[in-house]
Amino acid sequence: MTAKDELLRQATGALQQAGLEDPRREARLLLGWATQRDLAGLFSLTSVSEAEANRFQVGVERRVAREPLAFIVGETGFWTLDFYTSPDTLIPRGDSEALIEALLDVRPDRTAPLSMLDLGTGTGCLLLSALSEYPNSWGVGIDLAPGAATLARRNAVRNGLEGRSCFVAGNWDSALSGKFDVVISNPPYIESADVPELMPEVSRYEPARALDGGQDGLDAYRLLCNALPDLLVPGGHAILEMGVGQIDAVSALGKARGLREVARQNDLGGIARALVLQRTEN
Repeated sequence: MTAKDELLRQATGALQQAGLEDPRREARLLLGWATQRDLAGLFSLTSVSEAEANRFQVGVERRVAREPLAFIVGETGFWTLDFYTSPDTLIPRGDSEALIEALLDVRPDRTAPLSMLDLGTGTGCLLLSALSEYPNSWGVGIDLAPGAATLARRNAVRNGLEGRSCFVAGNWDSALSGKFDVVISNPPYIESADVPELMPEVSRYEPARALDGGQDGLDAYRLLCNALPDLLVPGGHAILEMGVGQIDAVSALGKARGLREVARQNDLGGIARALVLQRTEN
């Protein structure tokens, strides 16, 4: 058996030396993962088994190498749900919750039987979180990566939403036909030259295809805005995530395709993160 406090002390030092912002917290989270206890359960723990200590050390070494915590423990929270994670997809981030907030604002009737489409679904966090708020709705998620679609299906089962969701691997412009009340998307929007300069957790471990938005970061929005008039019912809403300083340019792309801007939603940092476009009634 190994003393808990000594393990935490050593791990905190290693994580701090690796440049992590909150090494003590991350050490506790990794120990909870290694011992299969939540943070409250760690308080009553005084020592851990050799197997648990070895598992903990492996986790610390992976985190020192700047592998994301969500990939090490294999899950993370988003909105009010929990999601499995994998290197096939981006890790759900709190900033993206602005899209769910925007949806709730423009579609206040929670009983509405909405049809939803999530383009670039990843873990499925956006679609599944939206469906959890609209119990009479159903939706389809599309991702280029088969592994992402498989992971999203697992997350649907985990959250009891498999009966109202379907996930497909394919291209946005060829994987399906039909019209939806809501289209939601967190597309790649980082300028190509900036991708290698992102924090190591992102540039080394998260899929480049989900990050790289082309030379000006707007390639995916051009495709989206071209496709949206054919994917939305008249009066339907598209809710798109974007990076810092991109919202005016994306709004202009939508306007050029007959889509009217109806709302913007800031994230918790005050950055304009979600743009709501609407297909005109025709």
